[in-house]
Amino acid sequence: MVDRTSIFGAAEADGIVRCDACPVLCRIRPGRAGACHRYANEDGRLVRTDPLVLLTETDQPLVPFLEGAEDWNGGIVPQPTFVTAIGAGTTYPDYKPAPFIVASQHAGVDTVTVVTEGIFSYCGLKAKIDTDRHLGPEGARVMHEGEQIGHVTTAEYGSQMLSLGGVRHLTGGSKREGNVTCAAMLALCSKQAIEVEIEGGSKLVLQAGAAPIVNGVPETRMRVGCGSAAVGIFAQQWQGHVDEVIVVDDHITGVLTEHQAGKCLNMRASGIRVRGRRSTPGRYFQVAHPGSGWGGTDVTDPLSLIESIDPKTAWPGLRLLLTSTTGEDFLYVELDEALRPVPAPVPAAVAATVARIGENCEPALTSILFMAGAGGSLRAGVTDNPILLTRAVQRGEVVVTMGGAPCYLYPGGGITIMADVLRLPDKAFGHVPTPALVAPLEFTLRADLYAAMGGHMDQALSLADLLAQEGDAARREAWMRDNPWPGAPG
Repeated sequence: MVDRTSIFGAAEADGIVRCDACPVLCRIRPGRAGACHRYANEDGRLVRTDPLVLLTETDQPLVPFLEGAEDWNGGIVPQPTFVTAIGAGTTYPDYKPAPFIVASQHAGVDTVTVVTEGIFSYCGLKAKIDTDRHLGPEGARVMHEGEQIGHVTTAEYGSQMLSLGGVRHLTGGSKREGNVTCAAMLALCSKQAIEVEIEGGSKLVLQAGAAPIVNGVPETRMRVGCGSAAVGIFAQQWQGHVDEVIVVDDHITGVLTEHQAGKCLNMRASGIRVRGRRSTPGRYFQVAHPGSGWGGTDVTDPLSLIESIDPKTAWPGLRLLLTSTTGEDFLYVELDEALRPVPAPVPAAVAATVARIGENCEPALTSILFMAGAGGSLRAGVTDNPILLTRAVQRGEVVVTMGGAPCYLYPGGGITIMADVLRLPDKAFGHVPTPALVAPLEFTLRADLYAAMGGHMDQALSLADLLAQEGDAARREAWMRDNPWPGAPG
């Protein structure tokens, strides 16, 4: 445990310490923890129950990095170390400087990294679910433990999308709705699994980095593309082995010989027309209703999609392949003398093309993206003129990270960021019972720029001093190789 009394606590009678690390202002008795379990009273001192997390780039060559390393005495040379905000504490109430303002040097540039844990009521999650299956109508409520915690939003290519959390669910509804929403978001950000139910749709088990489970069945494949895209990808491989292919898809069903790909290959028209609204040649919308059947439709019998077979164009023996966009469902038929489709043994060459569809599908995963607005009062912990920080971030002069993980910065006003929770270290998120999530936030910039914007330079300490101060209390982890090192821009 790390003493934070000088920053966050105020001693009261009977050994009670008032914690002002969040708006709850817990009065904590000796030996007890506050409502968030992040701070505790240890013999009349407010201590942080979670250690500060330091990330070390252990796979890089040994280079002098810390201040004073030029006086190396033959001991172990320190490796590049990044101080995350995990375990740092908050700036609340926000007239205080950030818990740690760390001065170091990287690539020959004097750098400052300001670390603080933000208390986010304005935050939410975007859940990307790799599946063609219909999970629920757009705009449908997403329920967890009887409370709405989000809604279904617009589907993206090969994925269904949920928008979870947000200030309305955290603070705009009942107390229970806020608490359930906060707990669900914390679990997902902590890479744990939760179960949700979509009104008018499916039950899902969601966990970052794991296959989504839809109505008890784990998904395995993300579609190779829409039906039209699948035709374009595999048209040449089908040529000579089949006379027609229908790729069933809830969005765009493809028909090979009508499609431009089939035309370019001079394939003979089959005379088979599918149901739905024809868009451009070989591309059909609304061939069926959304569902959990073939290609995200409610179709279980793909032959029901055939609206007509033109006897002037079709011929007996015509070879027809029907497949989903993942290749998990397929049917091979041939037309008999009455031009009726009859299931037939699948030729090896045709089976190989279906297998190739599956080979080109990526594994189905659930991705959880944390999104928050950092344009509020926590900026006062960085500088006494917060708009200068905002503008520097927007100009790209400041690297914003969460636990060392890269953030996508949304354009426009404020500091609106999004990060993949899998790229953060474990135990990076917490909560306070207001309710709100607590998440790490780091601002890295050149030291001269930080001074020019009115940064709290008098509160800065060198990286070497911080390491000596935190000592064995810090939690040290290896840097995630896929994350770029957050050096100061310019």
